[in-house]
Amino acid sequence: MNIATEITPLFLLGTLAFLGWGFWRARRRGSLAVWVWLQGSLLLLPWVVFLGLLLLGIYLNFAGFLVLLLVFTGLYIAVGRKTRQLAQQELQARREQLARLEQQGEAPSVGEVPSQSPEVLQRISAEDLQAIQSIFGLDTFFVTETVPYGEGAIFKGNLRQEAEVVVPLLVEKLKEQVGSRYQLFLVEDPAEKPAVVVLPDPIVNYRASVGAQILAGALLVFSFVATLEVGANLLGFRLLDAPGRWVEALPVAAGIFAILLVHETGHRWMAGKYGVRLSPAFVIPSLGIGTLGSLNRIQSPVPNRKALFDIAFAGPAAGGILSLLVLLAGLKLSGSGGLYVPTEIFRSSILVGTLARLVLGSEFQSELIPIHPFVAVGWIGLAITALSLLPAGQLDGGRIVQAVYGRKTAARATFITLIALAVASFSNVLALYWALLILFIAREPERPPQDEITETDGQRDALALLALFLMVMTLLPIAPALAGFLNFPNG
Repeated sequence: MNIATEITPLFLLGTLAFLGWGFWRARRRGSLAVWVWLQGSLLLLPWVVFLGLLLLGIYLNFAGFLVLLLVFTGLYIAVGRKTRQLAQQELQARREQLARLEQQGEAPSVGEVPSQSPEVLQRISAEDLQAIQSIFGLDTFFVTETVPYGEGAIFKGNLRQEAEVVVPLLVEKLKEQVGSRYQLFLVEDPAEKPAVVVLPDPIVNYRASVGAQILAGALLVFSFVATLEVGANLLGFRLLDAPGRWVEALPVAAGIFAILLVHETGHRWMAGKYGVRLSPAFVIPSLGIGTLGSLNRIQSPVPNRKALFDIAFAGPAAGGILSLLVLLAGLKLSGSGGLYVPTEIFRSSILVGTLARLVLGSEFQSELIPIHPFVAVGWIGLAITALSLLPAGQLDGGRIVQAVYGRKTAARATFITLIALAVASFSNVLALYWALLILFIAREPERPPQDEITETDGQRDALALLALFLMVMTLLPIAPALAGFLNFPNG
C-alpha cells in the first residue's frame, strides 16, 4: 500500500495532464472532436474520481465504485449518442457538398473537411479519385457507392472473389495507378458487409517521432533501475540505501531484461517476415516486479489477420518459453541454499505453484523453502508475459483476440478485462494502474489489417486459446481446494 500511496499523486497528475492535452488538441479540430474527446474522457473519469477520493482518505468499497461506474457509463452512452448524431450530420453535409460540386461541374475533393480542421494531411483530388475507382471491376470488387471518409474514401459494393485473392490484386492495381501515395484496406462495415477503405499513406504508414524515441529510452532506463531494485530486494537490501552493491543485483536485472529482449525480438522478427514496421518498445517500469513488460505500436499496414496473429503471438511465445525454462531450471537448482521464501507465496499463481509443488516435492511441507534466484526471474518473466496476453486493446492478447475473433469481440474483451482489473484492484491496488495504462494508451483495437475478411486457421485458433489459458493460470491464485490437493502447508 505504501507503493500505491507514493505513486497515486503522480499518476493522478499525469491523468489530468493527459486529459488537458487531449482537450487542447480536440478544440483545434472542431466541435465533433471535442465531443469525441469527452466520450473518451468518461472512460477515465471514474478512475480519476476514485484516485482523488483515495488521496483525500476516502476509500470507496466495491458497491460505491460500482455506483460510480454506472453513473459514468450512463454519461458515456448519452455522449456517445450525441457524438454519433454530430458525425452523421457532418457526413451528410460532406455528401451534399460533394453532390453540389458535381452538379456545378467543379472538381470535387472527396476527403474535404470543414475549415475548423487544420490538421488535414492530404485530400483525394478528383484525378486521384478517378484513378482509384478504375482499380475496381466485376471480377474483384464491384463498387456501388463512394463515401467520403476523413482524408480518404470508403467504397461500398460487392466482393466477387475470395478476399485473400482480391486484396493483393487491388493493392497491386492501386500502386500502378497512384504509386505509394495511398493504402487500401478491405474491411467489414458496421452492417458486416465488405467495404474498401482507401487512405493517404502518411496516415497509416508513419514513424515514431523523436520525442517518442526519447520517451522509450527514458522508460527503458527507469525500468532497468527498477529491476535492479527488485534484485536488491531479493538479496535483502535496498539499492537506494546501498547503491555501491548494484553489481550484486545485476544478475537478476539482466535475467529479467533478457526475457524482455527475447519477447520483443519475437515480435520484430515476425513483423520483419511480413514487412511490418513496429515503433520503439515502451518498457513500463514497476516498483513491484521491475517492469510490467513493453508496449509497441504497429506503424505500417498489416497484410491480413494471420499476420496480425503471428506478430502478436511471437513475442509472448518466445518470452514465455524462456521464462518457463528459467523457472524450471531455478526449481531444479533450489535446495539447501539460496533465498528463503514462505511456501504460501506460491499460492499466488496456479501455474507456478503447481510446477513448484511437482518439482520440489516433499520440501513443500516446510513453511519456508530455499529457492534459486532463477525461480524469481522466471516467475517475473511469466508474469510479464501473462500481463501482455490480457485480451485488451493493443496488448498482445488484444491483438490475438482481434485477429482470431474480430474487432467487435476484441472490443467486448477489452471491456471485460478492464472490469476484471477494477475488481482485482480492491485486493491489489497495482491492478488499478495497469487498468489505467490500458485506458491511456492501449484501449482501442488495433487498426484493421489490409485484408480483414479472411479469417485465421484452426492451428492459430488453438494457439490463441492456449495462450489465453496459460495467461489465466499464471495470474490467478490457487484456490483453497486446489491448495489442499497439492498439499500446501495449512492448505
